[in-house]
Amino acid sequence: MTPLPPTFDEIQRAAETIQGRLPVTPAWSYPTLDALAGCEVVVKHENAQPTGAFKVRGGLALAATLAPAQLAAGLITASTGNHAQSIAYAARLHGALATIVMPESAPVAKVTAVRLLGANVIMCGPTMSEAVAKAQELADLDGMTYVDPGNTPAIIAGHATVYLELLTQRPDLEAIFVPIGSGSGAAGACIVRDRVAPQCRIIGVQSSAAQAAYRSWRAGAIEVAPCLTRHSGLATGRGFELPQSVIATGLADFVLVDDAAISRAATELAHRAHTLAEGAGAAALAGLLHSAWRPSRAAVVCTGGNASAEEIAELGTP
Repeated sequence: MTPLPPTFDEIQRAAETIQGRLPVTPAWSYPTLDALAGCEVVVKHENAQPTGAFKVRGGLALAATLAPAQLAAGLITASTGNHAQSIAYAARLHGALATIVMPESAPVAKVTAVRLLGANVIMCGPTMSEAVAKAQELADLDGMTYVDPGNTPAIIAGHATVYLELLTQRPDLEAIFVPIGSGSGAAGACIVRDRVAPQCRIIGVQSSAAQAAYRSWRAGAIEVAPCLTRHSGLATGRGFELPQSVIATGLADFVLVDDAAISRAATELAHRAHTLAEGAGAAALAGLLHSAWRPSRAAVVCTGGNASAEEIAELGTP
């Protein structure tokens, strides 16, 4: 049974939990980026988080809701990297053991970072689908607390705090472009928007090489799709029920962009906004640049700056 999404009050409590442990991240505009996009672009810099990505908010929010016995049992999840670091980071703060199942396609640097945070890493399968199945199997066998990367309300509440901050900083935004893998961030954005800025449109962005969330949104039912993107933060092969239950009516639009466009957006962020973004962190800008609708004031969330060596090497002249 799919759990209910977090309420706005639960998101506010998550923000209170996170306060003091994480910084309020900047939301800046850059003239050369505005000129490229043809509108004011506000970049929300979640790449400034201690793990390099917004997902650390979810791990901290979740850990604060768990009973001591759940923490003592150890946490287990599946991830390509940023959610993995989030759970490892939160577990370490609470003195708990984290086990992360990662697909073989996960970037080496992210695997290393998870291990350095003290987590036990298990490599399994070519994609997230196999990694998720293995994590669920191990949770059942060993009695660990399984953390679903997309269907955990407390995780969504933590991710939603990005948008609570952003719309407090810039209540005049007409649109926010949100990269989508599992859809947890987009779901959180929709819940916050409904309460504090109903005029703001939330627009999802996904790689055309991993369309599971997009197809699920279009169909109104959970679908699977080939997961061929090289941008690991967007690499999900199946829609997630809980985020889809929110974004089904919450998104104003959903934009697909190819991997090359995402890489070009990362280059633009590096040169025009002095910002290192991994693929998923650049996807929101790619979506804005490819959207048929151009607002006057839009935000793009740089969800992560954990670029691989290959991604960094590609940052040539825009």
